[in-house]
Amino acid sequence: MSRPRVIVIGGGPAGIVAAGKAAECGAEAILLEKGPTLGRKLCICGKGRGNITNTADLQRFIEAFSPNGKFLYGAFSRFFRDDLLDLLQRYDLKVKTERGGRVFPVTDHAADVVHALERWMSSVGVDIRTGFPARSIVVESGLVVGVVVHGGIMKANSVVIATGGASYPKTGSTGDGYALAKEAGHSIIAPEPALSALTTSEGWVKDLQGLSLRNVRVTLTIDRPDAKQTQIASGFGEMLFTHFGVSGPIILTLSRSARPYLRSHNLIVSIDLKPGLTEEQLHVRLIRDFAQSRHVGNYLRALLPRMLIDVFLNLAGIASDTPTNTITSQQRSRIVSLLKDFRLTATGLRPLEEAIVTAGGVPTKEIDPTTMMSKLVGGLYFAGEVIDIDAETGGFNLQAAFSTGSVAGGAAAGS
Repeated sequence: MSRPRVIVIGGGPAGIVAAGKAAECGAEAILLEKGPTLGRKLCICGKGRGNITNTADLQRFIEAFSPNGKFLYGAFSRFFRDDLLDLLQRYDLKVKTERGGRVFPVTDHAADVVHALERWMSSVGVDIRTGFPARSIVVESGLVVGVVVHGGIMKANSVVIATGGASYPKTGSTGDGYALAKEAGHSIIAPEPALSALTTSEGWVKDLQGLSLRNVRVTLTIDRPDAKQTQIASGFGEMLFTHFGVSGPIILTLSRSARPYLRSHNLIVSIDLKPGLTEEQLHVRLIRDFAQSRHVGNYLRALLPRMLIDVFLNLAGIASDTPTNTITSQQRSRIVSLLKDFRLTATGLRPLEEAIVTAGGVPTKEIDPTTMMSKLVGGLYFAGEVIDIDAETGGFNLQAAFSTGSVAGGAAAGS
């Protein structure tokens, strides 16, 4: 009896694992990648260091993907973090854990993750074809029978679409999978940026371009016409000022919460520059320190990055050379208020092309969560970012790609 043929479209993390798993389960696995190399987007993740997963427990993973997290219970129960790390270790990749449970290769090179997975695919006999785009999927009587490629139809018993989303198009993520899925009869939730930097209305952010803030708390609030404010999300950690607004780990995570409100609400980004101190404690400290005569601009060097001081004092309405022992209680209150609530107004997300992860894609309701098979077309499977699943930063998204890829590849092979 001949082996089933599984064609996997897309050579990113989901496609690589799908092809490897299908071959491991005894199928003839063919991996089609339109670009010249595999794993191009994986190679730039985690700033090129490769944040491949997280040490968090299953429930934390599910929460990270809210509101579609429950869809991933099946995939995570079949192939989760320890399975991934065991696989990578078998092919000579060692990992380390950093702050927030983030897991990286010890070499700090994401490309080493790709090389380990390539060694695995080679050992199980995956037929890898780069520079080989899939043009469409052939469906007959509700069943997949092949893929249209240059030169004709490549027959298949099953097809896995693992083409990624539409962010970072230079890596090959150009939304091809959406067109393939739509042609096969699936609906598509319009792609949007998921983990993205925020643009802001304040012109002074350009003066702070490149400034990184560590150990700050950022809170998103809706500024309502009735003067009431509603907090929608908050995070602690590191952020970055850019020429257009704000970015960095906290901002990228909070952007998922910001997205639904940006079109219809005024969204305030509030930065607590001193989260370890209360307003009362700051007042006591400033009253004590301001008794000594020195310029307030020089004094603030002990509290703030130098790059931030001029903008800070301008917003407070205080001249940099004002002696601290002449600061009024009103001026001191403005300083404390800014230290605890340094505000910007969010105006939007950066373009989809710059987003780390894409929201939208094939609806989860159209996919069987236990196998990743289409509920509309027999033998058609989905894996990774082409599905409408997206999470916060920290390795969660890549783990979902690996997990859905493994489940789809195994099911496509009949395992």
